[in-house]
Amino acid sequence: MPPEETADVRLVVIDYESGNLRSVARAVEKAGVVPIVTSDPAALENADGVILPGVGSGPAAMAALQYRRLVEPLLDYIGSGRPFLGVCLGLQLLLDATDEGGADCLGLVPGRVRRLPNGLKVPHMGWNTVEFRQEHPLWEGIPQGSYFYFVHSYYADPAARADVAGVTEYGVSFCSIYARNNVVATQFHPEKSGVNGLRVYANFIGQVRAQG
Repeated sequence: MPPEETADVRLVVIDYESGNLRSVARAVEKAGVVPIVTSDPAALENADGVILPGVGSGPAAMAALQYRRLVEPLLDYIGSGRPFLGVCLGLQLLLDATDEGGADCLGLVPGRVRRLPNGLKVPHMGWNTVEFRQEHPLWEGIPQGSYFYFVHSYYADPAARADVAGVTEYGVSFCSIYARNNVVATQFHPEKSGVNGLRVYANFIGQVRAQG
């Protein structure tokens, strides 16, 4: 689907050198909007929607957000009630802390980031199914049990099980989608997940447009 006129939508992809920004930006553009890829904290003030991608080390990602003075603007943005989408590490960073180096995270979601169980091939890399646990606009039109692409060694373990909107099995049943109010985040990479992944981004864009 071609990009639409974007003057009415300011969709920010946060650049903190911890994500495959080019792939995310391309996928979002294919889904309907040319995003603003930036590390400027001021860009969040007027954003209609924000995507926080992420790969790699949780502690390094938190240090990068702090170095760029993005933590407080990001917390303020999410607190404003505007749509937010976290991707992979962008889900894990929402929690209180991570077992990876015992580092603190953003503390927006009560819970902890845990390492996948011993005895498994880590990272968990490749296609796996997601069981949706609740209805949500983000996966409208995507069949139950659809496959998405994962690359991770740790997983989010939110304290509030009601907010676990999707689960995936890999040695343990882990949270592959978190959803509460204006916050939704996926452990999988929509930008690497073919048609269903593009639909995730298109649905998020739809939420942004609806709220705007």
